[in-house]
Amino acid sequence: MYCDTIALKNCSMTVYIPDLVADPAVRRPTIVIAPGGGYTHLSTRESEPIALTFAAMGMNAVVVRYRVAPAVFPAPMQDIASAVAAIRQNADNWHADPNQIALCGFSAGAHAVGLLGVHWQEAHWWQEMHLTSADVRPNALILSYPVITAGEFAHRGSFVQLAGSEDAAAQQVFTLEDKVNADTPPVFVWHTMTDDAVPVENTLMLIQACRAAGVSIEAHLFPEGSHGLSLA
Repeated sequence: MYCDTIALKNCSMTVYIPDLVADPAVRRPTIVIAPGGGYTHLSTRESEPIALTFAAMGMNAVVVRYRVAPAVFPAPMQDIASAVAAIRQNADNWHADPNQIALCGFSAGAHAVGLLGVHWQEAHWWQEMHLTSADVRPNALILSYPVITAGEFAHRGSFVQLAGSEDAAAQQVFTLEDKVNADTPPVFVWHTMTDDAVPVENTLMLIQACRAAGVSIEAHLFPEGSHGLSLA
């Protein structure tokens, strides 16, 4: 396995590639992993163990060490976007399929990739990075016990950190259930009914939003399990 840490403009990412083969025709899907941590830190349990699992399945995997507090929006979203662009820019060297890049987020990390999922087509977010919407477009989202809503069922701490404010109105800007649109990529999501940190209503609201927007979604709800299960 090939493994290397790449410096991006404002963060870094570690790339895990099953093997670097000579055949240029070999192209693999890439999973971009955003660990959770409530926008205060990045969980180690949702980082390399996830990457190694996907690499063992024959996929490329990338762990993005996106900025957290005191950094605020749009820093986490832009860091993940820069990783997606880097994968496309290095597709030949890494034998990556530029049209098979899935974002895999956990808890607040799932919220961060969700932000990219609903905003990727808005070119103004990427202009300062000298990137285009096509450069940063995700092809799919994999969301594990995601933070979605800034409303009644919010994981409030995540929104306080992302907004840099205790003001609920300032946090509401970053709720996702009202921003899912026809350009949002297909979604795979899972959650547990007994999650005591991020209520399952977050995922239920996401399901309804995807249905309303015509976005393909596959959802798995498990009867038991605490928050932060990682690979369970």
